[in-house]
Amino acid sequence: MTRYYRPVARTDHVRPNGAMPLAGGWCWFDMAEEITRDGTSRLIHASNLPEDVRDRLTAPRVSICGLSFDQPRLMGILNVTPDSFSDGGRHNAPDQAIVHTGAMITAGADLIDVGGESTRPGAEPVPINDEISRTVPVITAIRAAHDVPISIDTRKAAVAQAAHDAGAALVNDVAGFTFDAALAPYCAEHTLPVCVMHSQGRPETMQHDPRYDHPALDIYDWLSERAEALMEAGIPRHQIIVDPGIGFGKTRAHNLVLLQNLSLFHGLGCPVLLGASRKRFIGDLSGVSEASERVPGSLAVALAGVAQGMQILRIHDVAETAAAIKLWRAATEGEAG
Repeated sequence: MTRYYRPVARTDHVRPNGAMPLAGGWCWFDMAEEITRDGTSRLIHASNLPEDVRDRLTAPRVSICGLSFDQPRLMGILNVTPDSFSDGGRHNAPDQAIVHTGAMITAGADLIDVGGESTRPGAEPVPINDEISRTVPVITAIRAAHDVPISIDTRKAAVAQAAHDAGAALVNDVAGFTFDAALAPYCAEHTLPVCVMHSQGRPETMQHDPRYDHPALDIYDWLSERAEALMEAGIPRHQIIVDPGIGFGKTRAHNLVLLQNLSLFHGLGCPVLLGASRKRFIGDLSGVSEASERVPGSLAVALAGVAQGMQILRIHDVAETAAAIKLWRAATEGEAG
């Protein structure tokens, strides 16, 4: 029977003997939940973990795009689309994008994620040439003005190639490299790090009654399989970021189960990205219908992720998130944090 191990992440400034670092970051753990698919679980001491599991949970993550993961990293969202759920049409011209990018960098963004195709629930696919024409001028303009790492949010190899030629250094695929068979080989050939996200179904239909046997374990297994496939394609594990895909083919209940079990995904041995900013479930729970007004709820979810060692937060509200993390770390770690 397969056993899964969720480290019980802690951040208290007093650590007991035997406590272990979580992914080489700011969290630590001395206990883990051992979970099986028959519904049983038990707490075990970290010293009793299988050696290979313990090694993956504790090993520091290798830097990607020059960014170490000894602190939470902020990925600023730059949608250059007319129809994204939160900020569609606001930044889809190069001059607007440059102004917004500069503001995000000043506020603390470590990398910028540029997307030219909305993948909100119900969104229709965008033609390749349209996606390229939206993203490449913006990436070119950003690269000319800033040294910040740029990721391209796309499912398509042709778009990734054009973006890489323009200066993008990472490929973030919401389809988990299952949409275009040419995308992973292209990334491997050009030694591009990748982010593989879980989604049940495609944007057009993903919210039509999504179902799981066990949301966290099902998504863990899927990401594990995709990481193996990417490694077979020539992308090393240390250049793979995993994203459980909050809101993509998940109900509110599924999202909450994932948030409760985020630390499970450290067992994949990769940096973990949390992308929950302004998502619909935040609005549902907080009673806020307008996406741009979901900042307080987004901050709460972001801090819940940081408390479980999430290395990357994909966010709209960079200044607010950076301030929240700074205060949270000061409260938990003291002035040195």
